[in-house]
Amino acid sequence: MHTGTPNHHDLAGDEQVLRLAEPTGVALAREVRGPKAWTRDSVAPGEWVVHLTGAAVAELNAVVARLRRAPLPMLLLRPERFDLTESARCMAAVKARLTTGMGLAVVDGLPIEEWTEEEAISVYWLLGQFLAAPVATKWDGTMAFHVRDSGKRFGYGVRGSTTNIELSFHTDNGFGATLPDYVGLLCLRPAETGGVSRFCSLYSVHNRMLAEHPRLLRRLYEPAYFDRQAEHAPGAPKVMSARVLRYDGERLRARLVPGLIRRGYDMVGEPMDDLLAAALQRLHEITTDPRLWVDFTIRRGQLQYLNNLECAHFRSAFTDSTDPRRTRHLVRVWHRESGDQTYDG
Repeated sequence: MHTGTPNHHDLAGDEQVLRLAEPTGVALAREVRGPKAWTRDSVAPGEWVVHLTGAAVAELNAVVARLRRAPLPMLLLRPERFDLTESARCMAAVKARLTTGMGLAVVDGLPIEEWTEEEAISVYWLLGQFLAAPVATKWDGTMAFHVRDSGKRFGYGVRGSTTNIELSFHTDNGFGATLPDYVGLLCLRPAETGGVSRFCSLYSVHNRMLAEHPRLLRRLYEPAYFDRQAEHAPGAPKVMSARVLRYDGERLRARLVPGLIRRGYDMVGEPMDDLLAAALQRLHEITTDPRLWVDFTIRRGQLQYLNNLECAHFRSAFTDSTDPRRTRHLVRVWHRESGDQTYDG
């Protein structure tokens, strides 16, 4: 079994593997209760929705009007440049849901039909900064990532989000050096059919694993190989070694990307140990239990935010319109509470 605590950029003689330095921490060995360990039956339908107030909408319309008079690139926009008092209150409600609630929030009420797509993205960029700093979503510094079906086949260097395939439960950038705390999505256009999102609490999943398979759960607190999806400097290691789960005494941090873990082992030419293989299979079985998740389809103009450390998400396969002007188009922005704004953080 692959064990031990890796060191950041210590390749241990193997130039193909980046070994992250992670605090040793301890395994979470107790059942977690409360709003973070939610199930389908413990949350009310729509509990995750935050409706923008009329005052907040007026502020955002004023932002758009000002940008029409005096345009600025999205990356230069800062909330303090505008009067966004009520919008800040609405986003404080979003952050409360992300940090002390179920870890999911959907902002509803943006007057997107009155704006251009570029204007909607600018408003989205401003609102997200009330949560935490926006950070690069790709190694090349891309800050706002356009989520569309590229027509490419999912594989090395092709993210699943740029295809129309089903994406099983995962956390974003689980294969990256630094995890985003929050993941935001702006829906410019939903798919013609499909593209349903599901969400589950990793505390609830952890509770099930602890009760039913504690030995398999312990394996997830030890390092595993991850395919880095070509998101790194030229010549850098293509595979990373890191723990799937980590607990810092206060909150769980998960790198849940089972497909990229399996591919990581293929890339280093090493068989996955039986415990890890069994643990990943059991995770899949638990997360397919509908009692543990909620689902919905994000609508045009809605903003969706997720606590990426404590919740996992799923997207069903989808079919696009044959009209290229009506194909599914979302915009993703990542946010982190600490570290710099580069992809590696």
